Amino acid sequence: MENFTHFDNHGNAIMTDISDKQITSRYAVAEGNIKMNAACYAAVRQGASKKGDVLGVARIAGIMAVKQTPSIIPLCHTLLISKASINFAFNDDEYKITATCTVKTTGSTGVEMETLTGVSASLLTIYDMCKSADRGMEIGGIRLLKKSGGKSGVYCADNHYPGDNCADDYAGDVYD
Repeated sequence: MENFTHFDNHGNAIMTDISDKQITSRYAVAEGNIKMNAACYAAVRQGASKKGDVLGVARIAGIMAVKQTPSIIPLCHTLLISKASINFAFNDDEYKITATCTVKTTGSTGVEMETLTGVSASLLTIYDMCKSADRGMEIGGIRLLKKSGGKSGVYCADNHYPGDNCADDYAGDVYD
């Protein structure tokens, strides 16, 4: 259990003590996608869903989820979020929508869980709003693309972040 910070020496679940960690700027980006049938995809893309603005509602759901992460994920620290955004990209060849969540804070712990929760909630909201048109939608590919800040520094998923140098991309808020 030495590599897992959420367990004590006896194997009991604990909230990690971050009181001695340095306060730094924290930043994380996560993504995930949802695939659907052509008719459902076209309705969402054109803003013609019977339930209204699917992506607008999904964006709000994702941002709300970011702010509620400690209520959803056990042992997750409560953070003062400085920024939370959800953006969408369309893949017309695969009828797939990719959601990207960016979160920033200044604190003693990172925002990776917040970004992953934001992406998940936005995709689940798309499913909920579109399930009458396609119950066979598939949600997948949810993963951390990038994080920065703290003792561990910068992390970038292999070959999945724009630019030659992930650390250089941090300053430009590529996903804004």
